[in-house]
Amino acid sequence: MLRPSAHLDSFTRDNLPAEETWPDLLLDGFDYPDRLNAAVELTDAMVAKGFGDHTALIGNGRRRTYKELSDWTNRLAHTLVDDLGVTPGNRILIRSANNPAMVACWLAATKAGAVVVNTMPMLRAGELRKYVETAEITHALCDTRLMDEMIACAKGSETLNTVVGFDGTANHDAELDRLALQKSVRFEAVDTAQDDVALIGFTSGSTGNPKATMHFHRDLLIIADGYAKEVLSVTPEDVFVGSPPLAFTFGLGGLAIFPLRFGAAATLLETASPPNMIEIIETFKATVCFTAPTAYRAMMRAMDEGADLSSLRAAVSAGETLPGPVYDEWMAKTGKPMLDGIGATEMLHIFITNRFDDHRPACTGKPVTGYQAKVVDDSGAEVPRGTVGKLAVRGPTGCRYLFGARQEDYVKDGWNITGDAFIEDEDGYFHFAARNDDIIVSAGYNIAGPEVEAALLSHVAVAECAVIGVPDEDRGQIVEAHVVLAEGHAGDALMVKLLQDHVKATIAPYKYPRSVVFTESLPKTQTGKIQRFRLRAEP
Repeated sequence: MLRPSAHLDSFTRDNLPAEETWPDLLLDGFDYPDRLNAAVELTDAMVAKGFGDHTALIGNGRRRTYKELSDWTNRLAHTLVDDLGVTPGNRILIRSANNPAMVACWLAATKAGAVVVNTMPMLRAGELRKYVETAEITHALCDTRLMDEMIACAKGSETLNTVVGFDGTANHDAELDRLALQKSVRFEAVDTAQDDVALIGFTSGSTGNPKATMHFHRDLLIIADGYAKEVLSVTPEDVFVGSPPLAFTFGLGGLAIFPLRFGAAATLLETASPPNMIEIIETFKATVCFTAPTAYRAMMRAMDEGADLSSLRAAVSAGETLPGPVYDEWMAKTGKPMLDGIGATEMLHIFITNRFDDHRPACTGKPVTGYQAKVVDDSGAEVPRGTVGKLAVRGPTGCRYLFGARQEDYVKDGWNITGDAFIEDEDGYFHFAARNDDIIVSAGYNIAGPEVEAALLSHVAVAECAVIGVPDEDRGQIVEAHVVLAEGHAGDALMVKLLQDHVKATIAPYKYPRSVVFTESLPKTQTGKIQRFRLRAEP
């Protein structure tokens, strides 16, 4: 039974999927008061706990303390309510790269009782319009450097009537900032229910039609009080760095919620290339890093050239499966494990992971405390251990699609069916096989693309690769590898044969790539996830 909502605009509460279609929510151990505002817990409450003088955010040439962040977000919240007419439950879109101002806007909107939709700076007007129309967004806060596409999106919109610019640099020189500077640093946050919707996360949308997932105020704290506390053991001395956009729940958790929940500091980079992350790690002695395996490979090349990443105690890899060779090389270079894990926008963050004291190569690990996982067949029956099947998971967070769109495709008998093919071994560890739609069926054999990729990556000539299945008249499908070669290696017929022979010698020979395509780069998302569907779509 849902608690009384604080939302005067009841759009999200009205459009939750029917409760009987929700996954089972396992909330034991995650106890919060009925009335809960997540943004207050991450700012004002932290000041009250004595963290006021601790650094909260680092970015664009400035450090900001928890007291400064609390004051800043309270001024912004006043502006949203007093000047922009934000009503609890209104949907607010935020358009920005990763910077402290984006975090402040997100927290302020949450304090004001709004439902936030964070978006990436690369989205164009047409893509933004899908979000606006789907979530019936009423307000948009946009970094002034990115205003053109936002204004184009708002033209003709039936719901988006207020677009205000903020300064994503450290200058506070935009309309929203100037209004906020006149406001009090005290703000009475909206007394939201713990199960009021606080955030709408849109899936990556590889099909071009992203789905909107709804997350409660308590969910934002659960991922910190679960994964970040249990697995990362975050302390106030930690300094976080990473590449995923705050617009994705992986980035929002890893680069905002996790550090702020425990009095740590978050460094925010508008351009989180490996060289920029290395500079931040060296300058601020960052201790926890969130990025994709591709970036870790680049960082290891930099270590060979003298980069000092010794301050890192935790290297978290997600968004793309972690190949064994990358894990092995990181272990060899640092003596510390790389923590592979898997999460989903529908689940908000990571739910299966390796641990510092329990980790294996080419293994995703075991469920985070509070979560349960199993591998099932198409009927939902659990398959024998060692058998490839569909990953099913449940825990304190779970899928709730806006309008219930495709809810019953994702949730079966109380379990979230994530769309991933996994194997659970005899010891209870989970091993990623492929996305359910990435299994290649060739001449009757089921071949997991990531396994072939890992074999290729263990060859010195391969910098990056992606494996897909392509149609074949004789075999149904064949394995095709798209390969970015390391510097100094030629993409010729001899290299094709070398790589094919290497794969045959590394894994079962029938899995070798019968087609090898050399390319300068691979298509990726903002989080570094390789977009294999784009390779399949290419002629």
